[in-house]
Amino acid sequence: MSFHLVGLGEVLWDLLPSGPQLGGAPANFACHASALGARASVISRVGSDTLGMEAVRSLQERGLDLRGLETDPTLPTGVVTVTLAADGHPEFAIAPSSAWDALGSTAASMEVASGADALCFGSLAQRTPGGFAAVQRLVRSTRSSALRVFDINLRAPYFGEAQIVQSLDAANVLKLNETELPILADMLGLTGSAEAQIESIARRYSLSVVAQTLGAAGSRVWRDGACSMEPGRPVVVRDAVGAGDSFTAALVLGLLQGWETAPLLAAATDVAAFVCTESGATPRLPAGLTAQFLRA
Repeated sequence: MSFHLVGLGEVLWDLLPSGPQLGGAPANFACHASALGARASVISRVGSDTLGMEAVRSLQERGLDLRGLETDPTLPTGVVTVTLAADGHPEFAIAPSSAWDALGSTAASMEVASGADALCFGSLAQRTPGGFAAVQRLVRSTRSSALRVFDINLRAPYFGEAQIVQSLDAANVLKLNETELPILADMLGLTGSAEAQIESIARRYSLSVVAQTLGAAGSRVWRDGACSMEPGRPVVVRDAVGAGDSFTAALVLGLLQGWETAPLLAAATDVAAFVCTESGATPRLPAGLTAQFLRA
C-alpha cells in the first residue's frame, strides 16, 4: 500500500553558504517522504518569479503532487538566509511578506488534505492571520483516521501561544527538538524532567506520539504510554538543515506501516544522521536507508 503524505506550509529557498537550496520544512518533509516510497504532496504558495518556477521544477523532479501549490501574482517566493555554526547547527533569517504567507484553502488544497494518510504542518506558515486560518482549516479537513503531525518548528518571533495551543488541539502527533521543548514547557507551565514534560503534553492534548530530536545525542519518542531513547550516530556534520524534517518523514511513514517503536526510532535517526553529512535539506537518500521503507 502506498501511503499519501502531505507537507502543508512554507516552500522557500534556503540561501546557504554553499549556495541556494530548496527548503521549507513542509517541502523537505514531502521530498523525504517521496524518497522513502510514499505518495507525497505539498500545499503551499510560491511567487510568479524565477525562484517560484525553479521551486516547481525541483519539486516535480522529486515526483511530488503539486495540485495544492498555488502561485501568487505579487508576493515573491520566500527566501531564508542560513548561517551555520561550527557544529553545523543552522541559524535562520526569514524574509517577511513571502508568497507562502498568503496561502489559502482552495478547493484543490482541501482535496489534497482530505485525501492524506498523514499531514505535517508547523508554526511558521501560521505567522499571519490569513496563514493561521488557512492552515487550521486544512488540518481540520483531514480524515479522522489521518495522522495530523505538528512539527512545531519554532522560529522566533513568528509564533504565539494561541497559535501553538490550537495546533496542538488539532494534532495527534507532535515532533519537536531539544531547544523547542523548554520553550513549549514554559509556555504551558510544565515542570519536571524532559520525559515528564513530554508525557504531560501528550496527555493534555490527546497525542498518540510525541517525538523529540536531540541533535548529536539522538532522539526519543513517547508512544503507548512509554518513552524510548535512541542514541546519536557518530557522523561528521556538514550541515543539519533538513535533518529534523527527514526524521519526521521516516517516523510518520513507519507509524503508518505499523512498525514497532525501537526499529522505527532507529531508522528515523539513521535517516536524519545521513542528511547531516550532506549539504542542503533534501540530499538524495542512499538505497541502504530507503530499502527498508520500500520493502514495507
